[in-house]
Amino acid sequence: MAADLSSAWVWVPVALPLAAAGVAFVARRAGPAVGLFTSVALCACAAGLGLEVWRGGPVRHAVGGWGAPLGIDLYADGLSAVVVAMVAGVGAGVAVHAWRYFPPGHERDFFWPLWLMLACGLGAVAVVGDVFNLYVAFEVTSIAAVGLVALGHGAVARVAAERYVLASLGGSLVYLLAVALMYAEYGVLDMAELAARVRPSPATGLALALAMAGLSVKAALLPLHGWLPPAHASAPAPASALLSALVVKAALYAQLRLGFTVFAGARTPALDAALGTLGVGAIVWGSLLALRQRRLKGVVAYSTVGQLGYPFLAFPLAGTAGAGAALSGAVYFLLAHACAKAALFLAAGNVQRALGHDRVEELRGASAALPMTFLAFALASLSLMGLPPSGGFVAKWLLLRGALEAEAWALAVVIVGGGLLAAGYLLRVLSLAMAVPSGPPPAVARVPRTLEGVALALALAAVALGLVSSAPLALLEVGAPEPPGAPRRRGP
Repeated sequence: MAADLSSAWVWVPVALPLAAAGVAFVARRAGPAVGLFTSVALCACAAGLGLEVWRGGPVRHAVGGWGAPLGIDLYADGLSAVVVAMVAGVGAGVAVHAWRYFPPGHERDFFWPLWLMLACGLGAVAVVGDVFNLYVAFEVTSIAAVGLVALGHGAVARVAAERYVLASLGGSLVYLLAVALMYAEYGVLDMAELAARVRPSPATGLALALAMAGLSVKAALLPLHGWLPPAHASAPAPASALLSALVVKAALYAQLRLGFTVFAGARTPALDAALGTLGVGAIVWGSLLALRQRRLKGVVAYSTVGQLGYPFLAFPLAGTAGAGAALSGAVYFLLAHACAKAALFLAAGNVQRALGHDRVEELRGASAALPMTFLAFALASLSLMGLPPSGGFVAKWLLLRGALEAEAWALAVVIVGGGLLAAGYLLRVLSLAMAVPSGPPPAVARVPRTLEGVALALALAAVALGLVSSAPLALLEVGAPEPPGAPRRRGP
């Protein structure tokens, strides 16, 4: 860690949205302007951080001049820079959508401070350098996320928000217990210090298992996914996009960060196999549930449950010849899925706004009235199915290559089969939307072009990630751990 450079960019993704959230809450009429400006500024900050990491390697900032182990360190390597860019880019798109989506009133007044607080928490998750402040960052993220769910109308949204609170608190408490065990065992909380000291032991194994279990609740890994579909389906479309594209990705990022850096020397084959098995179960069961849904937002929500199983396939491949490719695919999946899933939820929100409902069986002829929205849905679906030239294809190809190199034939079948299941529930929606209605065409309310354009832009970004994959994958190499197994091999 001595080669790390001091950086000012690393604290901006945390401090800027935190300050802006306070302004947006106090001056609520100015909330949209503050939120849009901050979202665009975060994109510039993410670019600055990524460029600095690219040129000089991992960067570190001691908050208040007090570094670890007494103080708090913020740290960013290539993985952190990619996650910050994901939060900023997707968040900016959703912010533009929300600017036209919410009419004046309660929802608009509170969406902007909640989104900015969420951005603060997500930025902190990406750059905090110790395991305790990772817990603090998740608490900030969870509070804002629950508020976004509660913006939905009616008792359904309130119940979903309450379930989300209970699930989030339970996951946080389990993770905090893991932090206490780590501190009792090693006397430090800084991730770099822990990575240097961690050794296999019963206490370390228990701490790792608890940390993964607590974060799995936040990541909605099967069978801990019960809170996610109601929360994502009942929240307003911009909030659903943020929750599915970014919030659950933060927990997945933390699991990959802890599993492959802090606890790299203490993971056991049994834990890796358990996480991989749960990932396989999520892919299959979540996809089957998505096939059964009758509402569009339900299809997209259960799709999230299924798709989130893919990154966990990197764990059973650790220590094999395919470890490097699998880890690259798991991380790239977070980025591609964030863009695609945000596009899908925003497209579903456009459909709800235009038709007054999102019943899948009543979508016949809807594509003629909403061509941009369903083009966005189709392009985003391309990425979720893992078809070229999308970012989802690059991510799943890397995972598949890792499975083939490790001769893990069962995982290879699951990766391919998961794409076919995704095609089943996504093509079902598209085929109905493009079908010729048997009766008069559905009555359609006007949807502003801005709302359709943002969904399309995010879907195009998901596809473009497959065309420019070399740059993000090269950035991920900066400061990346060397997984056991064959030499790291990146790129599709």
